[in-house]
Amino acid sequence: MTRSYGDFHSHLVPGVDDGSRSLEDALHSVDRMVSAGVTRVITTPHFRSSLTSHGEFEGYMAFLDRRWKRVRRAVAAAYPHLDFRRGFEVRLDTPAPDLSDPRLHLGDTPFVLVEWSMFTAPPGAPELLARLGTAGHIPIVAHPERYGGIDEDLGAARAWKEAGALLQGNYGSLAGQNGPRARKVIFRMLEEGLLDYLCSDFHGRPEYTFYLPDGATELTRQGGGGHLDLLGKVNPRRLFEGKRPHRVPPLQLDDPATRMLHGFLS
Repeated sequence: MTRSYGDFHSHLVPGVDDGSRSLEDALHSVDRMVSAGVTRVITTPHFRSSLTSHGEFEGYMAFLDRRWKRVRRAVAAAYPHLDFRRGFEVRLDTPAPDLSDPRLHLGDTPFVLVEWSMFTAPPGAPELLARLGTAGHIPIVAHPERYGGIDEDLGAARAWKEAGALLQGNYGSLAGQNGPRARKVIFRMLEEGLLDYLCSDFHGRPEYTFYLPDGATELTRQGGGGHLDLLGKVNPRRLFEGKRPHRVPPLQLDDPATRMLHGFLS
């Protein structure tokens, strides 16, 4: 069993979005992640997919690359054993996104982290996700538990999975960061075996809570210690290797399936 976390959703590139404001913010945040047992990080600045069809795309990428290279050098010097890469959290704000530029993928893998505006997915979301898969991408929907229209029935989440997408929940939702509704929905997703990964979505500022430890504690308290290993360690490690995740069984407290999962990961 791997004892180190992998995290592929955070905002640590200084001054490009609502995450880290400075190099000092970013290094302080990386230190918190490493102290919590994270050994692999793909940080994911926000990106609007509509930019790929506009003339400012290359200019924006050049601006972001400069900031990325600076923080990458600093992190490599301070934490030489940390696997530290970059991807994007891509906002699907156009009906036909072009994600062919490999820089939009998660750290040299076929995976791409996606979201929609205002936590509201359009009616044609499953079809859009399926088209991304046909184009050779593996879409991962970020924090589905936070979306409007995702309720205890989980029909929308199932439709995304059936379209070929993977689902990444937030540790903070397990710990109540996003309110009781998101907490209820993420545990329902775990009970249905719909989640593939857990990540921090850490916005890289000293005043913000890094929820990985709190979320991990809460999931373990609910009987999901084996699920934590699979969602937070094994499957993220496989993503960094360019491999699809293992299937995560439904979470049932203290039942044989949970005990079998512990045996599988040991």
